[in-house]
Amino acid sequence: MLSPVPESLVRFVNVRKSYDGTVDAVCGLNLEVARSEFLTLLGPSGSGKTTTLTMLAGFERPTEGRIFVDGEDVTDVPVEKRGIGMVFQNYALFPNMTVAENIAFPLRVRGVSRAEMTAKVARALSMVRLDGFGDRKPQQLSGGQQQRVAVARALVFEPRLILLDEPLGALDRQLREQMQYELKHLHQRLDVTMVYVTHDQVEAMTMSDRVAVFSTGALRQVDEPRRLYEAPASLFVARFLGESNALAATVRQHADGRCVAALATGETVTAVMPVPCAPGSAVHMVVRPEKILLGTAAQAAPNRFAARIAEVTFLGDQTRLRLVAFGADDFIVKLANTAGQDSFAPGTEIDIGWQAEDCRALAE
Repeated sequence: MLSPVPESLVRFVNVRKSYDGTVDAVCGLNLEVARSEFLTLLGPSGSGKTTTLTMLAGFERPTEGRIFVDGEDVTDVPVEKRGIGMVFQNYALFPNMTVAENIAFPLRVRGVSRAEMTAKVARALSMVRLDGFGDRKPQQLSGGQQQRVAVARALVFEPRLILLDEPLGALDRQLREQMQYELKHLHQRLDVTMVYVTHDQVEAMTMSDRVAVFSTGALRQVDEPRRLYEAPASLFVARFLGESNALAATVRQHADGRCVAALATGETVTAVMPVPCAPGSAVHMVVRPEKILLGTAAQAAPNRFAARIAEVTFLGDQTRLRLVAFGADDFIVKLANTAGQDSFAPGTEIDIGWQAEDCRALAE
């Protein structure tokens, strides 16, 4: 499912990649990346996101299909002639070189003069806020600083496109979160096109203009983070991107983009239906935990049911409730912790509910 791209720098056209001739690592990929966009390829291990990146970089050649960069067919163009910057998870810095020498390496192999090289390295160091670090060795830097050196090396020869393959994976959580915002702000300042690979949903949501979600070699959906989260096009996307309650149901009737479906336990649920399904079709009624209304607030909701609190977990800024409802004990509610909020105790009977527009009927 592709959203419109105003001016594409990158195009994948009917791209397929198989390593053994039997199983497709990537299949039927049609994807565009807009000029100056920050696009994240997101998915679990083996979903095809890294293979997609390596084909774009030129390290792998598609089995079928074509790849275009800035209107040029680069499918058969070697890595060194694509003019693409790369940042890897392990940074791939040369330990025997200084920071400045590491950054200058792409310029040296391109035959840039010493004076121009010195000026460009200084500018790249300034871009990543490492002025004065040029004479240090990589091992004298923190993990976050090494990551910025790797980014500077990718930027120094002014590529039209930068590819980043899980570059924050080796950092601890706090530094990782800090670097997410640094990379995002760097992208905004430089107005460069970036394609980023990660399996971390929060990272993708934080940094990206759009996110492309992959599963088993196929592109499942590509859209802005908010739309992906609030309007998933499939059950896989709903479950992979954040937490969801998914109730198995059978469609009874549908009209005007909505449906009424019956759960196995007999209750009926009204929901938005993005793709029409005939009566009798099996669907899942998907609702996010933070969209659930409780107590008196639930009583006016079109979808209202009885539940019992099984577990209460305090998460700092949130309280997570696990409820017994619909014949199971795994229905999740998340509440923002606010002053004067009601307290909850296991065993308490409580009404729950949600609006029809907060629930989506999705086929498998």
